[in-house]
Amino acid sequence: MQTNINLLYNIYTKYPTICIDTRKIQKNSLFFSIKGENFNGNKFASVALKKGAAFAIIDEKKYYKNKQYILVDNVIKTLQELAKHHRKQLKTKVIGITGTNGKTSTKELINIILSKKYRTIASFKNFNNHIGVPLSVLSITPDTEIAVIEMGANHIGEIKKLCEISQPDFGIITNIGTAHLEGFKNIKGIINAKNELFNYIKKNNGIAFVNINSKAIVKLSEKIKKITYGTKTNAYCYGKVLENNPYVKIKWNLKNNTIKNKSHTVIQSQLIGEYNLENIIAAIAIGSYFDVPPKNIKNAIEKYKPVSNRSQFIETAKNKIILDAYNANPTSMKAAIKNFKQLKIENKIVIIGDMLELGNQSIKEHKKILKLLEKQKFNKIILIGKIFSSVDSNNYKKFSDVDVAFKWLEKNPISSASILIKASRGIELEKLIKVL
Repeated sequence: MQTNINLLYNIYTKYPTICIDTRKIQKNSLFFSIKGENFNGNKFASVALKKGAAFAIIDEKKYYKNKQYILVDNVIKTLQELAKHHRKQLKTKVIGITGTNGKTSTKELINIILSKKYRTIASFKNFNNHIGVPLSVLSITPDTEIAVIEMGANHIGEIKKLCEISQPDFGIITNIGTAHLEGFKNIKGIINAKNELFNYIKKNNGIAFVNINSKAIVKLSEKIKKITYGTKTNAYCYGKVLENNPYVKIKWNLKNNTIKNKSHTVIQSQLIGEYNLENIIAAIAIGSYFDVPPKNIKNAIEKYKPVSNRSQFIETAKNKIILDAYNANPTSMKAAIKNFKQLKIENKIVIIGDMLELGNQSIKEHKKILKLLEKQKFNKIILIGKIFSSVDSNNYKKFSDVDVAFKWLEKNPISSASILIKASRGIELEKLIKVL
């Protein structure tokens, strides 16, 4: 039995919880049998129903058993079409966010600020792809006033498709840097991909929040209604770093400022790295545009603590650690190293791992990072990963993977040090915390 989106949407309105993992099934949910390279969700449809799902959406006829199974041509496309249809029924304002770095941190900051005044939701963790975005959209309830939807991509056309699903009223590109070169080929490809968000905003008479510090983003925002932010005083919202040791303390302001209590414009964050200034100011700009009071903005940011291996400050019994191992690309790696160099702390040790998805530029980009490290004169540098191990760098300790490095650190313990840990997620450098 095939079904259409209108019929499926009627079912969804009665059972609005979506699940794609049988380990996390909720009672009376809809189970979408997602297929991937190494798994087939259709095989688990019966398990989902036994665990309490109301219906299972499948796309292979041989798994259809009764009316609790909904047969469609393609489960992922159906999920996307359902999300698109749901979005059209909503009055919720949607803020779409993309960029090379800082997407998730900025999204979280925007959400906690806006939640001080509005009923909001944000993409869960980094649910920012062709599956994550529709799941995020389908989590929006009719009483949600603002939703912040993160959009990631590693190929041209992906953000365009995610915009068609989420239909953002507002858009923000945090920055444009070197990442996912395997799919984008070069920086021009990255710019074109990120611009798919602004193209959608422009076409639909939306508003862009524009990082005035980036010439590339300013150029992309031509002929679009915009609110600017950055470090320049001609921006709608601007700010500067007051302290960075290790947490960032900032001061911000609005153009034609009417803020009465100036103490509200000084914020002591729990974020590490001067590079987070733009993320913080972006969130403040959006909060200010939506009339969130300055004192509430300050309170929201000061209480926000990063998680999931993103610029976390960890004190173990032996060392102080900056753990930034959720993701890495040449732009974010350079920023992390330079920031670490600036910190007024003793015995600095850098443990960095491979940057993935850089295609034929990979060796070249890793060599650039090594040249940058040579200039910094850190106490010790440890390289982890097959790419770094293949590059000439006899001055540094090198390991092919994190498990080999772990065993070496057990036998050669580090103590009384300040350590930066930075790598792409696939390298799993967070495993080292146990031995540091």
